[in-house]
Amino acid sequence: MKSINKRILSHGTVTIPGSKSISHRMMICAALAHGRSTVKNLLDSEDLSLTRSALIHMGAAMDLAPDGTVTVQGVNGVPSPHGEPIYLGNSGTSMRLLAGIAALGQTPYVLTGDQRMQQRPMGDLLAALEMIDVRAVSEKGNGCPPVRIQGGNRTGGSMTIDCSQSSQYLSSLLMMGAVLEQGVCISLPTPAVSAPYIDLTMDIMAKFNVKARRVDEMLYEVPGGQSYVPGEFVVEPDLSNASYFWAMGAVSGKKISVAHINQSSLQGDIRLLDILEQMGCEVIYDAHGITVSGKDLCAVEVDMADIPDVVPTLAVVACFAKGTTKINNISHLRQKECDRISVVVSQLKKMGVDAREGDDWLSVTGTPSMKGGLIETFNDHRIAMAFSVIGLMVEGVLIENEGCVAKSFPGFWEIFDQL
Repeated sequence: MKSINKRILSHGTVTIPGSKSISHRMMICAALAHGRSTVKNLLDSEDLSLTRSALIHMGAAMDLAPDGTVTVQGVNGVPSPHGEPIYLGNSGTSMRLLAGIAALGQTPYVLTGDQRMQQRPMGDLLAALEMIDVRAVSEKGNGCPPVRIQGGNRTGGSMTIDCSQSSQYLSSLLMMGAVLEQGVCISLPTPAVSAPYIDLTMDIMAKFNVKARRVDEMLYEVPGGQSYVPGEFVVEPDLSNASYFWAMGAVSGKKISVAHINQSSLQGDIRLLDILEQMGCEVIYDAHGITVSGKDLCAVEVDMADIPDVVPTLAVVACFAKGTTKINNISHLRQKECDRISVVVSQLKKMGVDAREGDDWLSVTGTPSMKGGLIETFNDHRIAMAFSVIGLMVEGVLIENEGCVAKSFPGFWEIFDQL
């Protein structure tokens, strides 16, 4: 249990670990390469340790240097056999991205996870793999993990996949498709949610000299017969995790800076800064990082389909804004580590906030007189970190299961307590 003490913040600068999204993808691409890569500032968290362990089971070798640099010896696009189930906890990113990598093997892999992971959908990705003659089934027949993926067919071809619930399906197929004989041509019936993450995937592939292209928002192509070229890489800071500190600046009026972040980052969560500016925040970009401070915040109505991870962040900022903020097009948040729409709304209501929800939206009305209370995290790291922001401004906020932040940001509370 973490007790958050209301405090007067001072201006401050924080340094954030490497991006979770980039770290997953960069580690996978390095594991697919022919040769040895080094990756600096790779995030060290529970989710990344699950991906790392899975890739080692699939034949990659990884060494961690004292300075945190990870050296990866790749498998040249051909994972090694592993007979036992590979456990991926509740890391949806690991599960979805590694499903495509498992399809490159010559023998079956079983990917499984914890109770919540076994409720999260995978059916669309499994169906797409079947379209290129890769045997991919849900062992319980419900489209959820555990999944059994039988490789052996490395031809490739055309497939159609619905990415309205997760763009990670598409990222998985893109990374896999490059080493197939004919590559892949992927059609989408509707544009993918969280589209910036797809651009991020293709950018990281390009760093390994692998080509993929977006023909249009519903058609992607990856030429076949490519090889991931090893090299030396650096992971930029995680903007989802930076968002909590920018939110602290927004609600407190203090200048809170996050170091070493570039305005041109391809991480989609950079758009949160535009939304904070709309709400009345001052956002300063300079060579050292990005600074946010707020004053007289006002409500906004925004579509956050492409940046779902920072919806809880914006929701807590909205508590301090005049008027009602509405966040639209976020139905896929119900399939995250918890149902983030219902959980955000339920925990805000505990604090006396007028918060409401629909199938694909939530709204928050600014509440000057919030009260403290016990925040249930539902083992979701983003709930714990987002609600810590309210605790800075409101007496008596307690965060249950505060250790769940280890999933993506093990050092969060140490940095938080320094402010």
